[in-house]
Amino acid sequence: MTRIIRPLADADWSSVWPIVEAVCREGETYVYPTDITEEQARSYWLESPPGAVVVLEEDGEILGTAKMGPNRPGHGDHIGTASFMVAEAARGRGRGVARELGEHVIAWHREHGFRGIQFNAVVESNAPAVHLWRKLGFEIVGTVPGAFRSPAHGEVGLHVMFLPLA
Repeated sequence: MTRIIRPLADADWSSVWPIVEAVCREGETYVYPTDITEEQARSYWLESPPGAVVVLEEDGEILGTAKMGPNRPGHGDHIGTASFMVAEAARGRGRGVARELGEHVIAWHREHGFRGIQFNAVVESNAPAVHLWRKLGFEIVGTVPGAFRSPAHGEVGLHVMFLPLA
């Protein structure tokens, strides 16, 4: 088993789109519409915010993707942010895809001189993500009650999580 994290290439989109589409259709972890189009998803995932997009590939199969960059422009660009999506077949079961992408993102932000990483909207009911980010050193600095409409759990909070790097 050979795993690498590398920059997303144009040819990778055909493998990344099914991952993004499935996550968005589930409606449990991102605020994006469940009927997001491929064009909308591609624009969001590849163009905004400025930064880097990577894929985690195992033996030629893309299992996950992450995007990272500044959380805000101008006077807020010293704090980074990131988003992650993992193929359903690669979630849990000790595969470690999200953890490996998370560790990569933290290292990337350090290498690029960011002072911290802020996640703006971690869905409160997404226990695996909250658990992982806490294990990687993030703290919940606030929760916006009822800010996310989960199909499975109703209105739940969105956590703001932060990891200082300096």
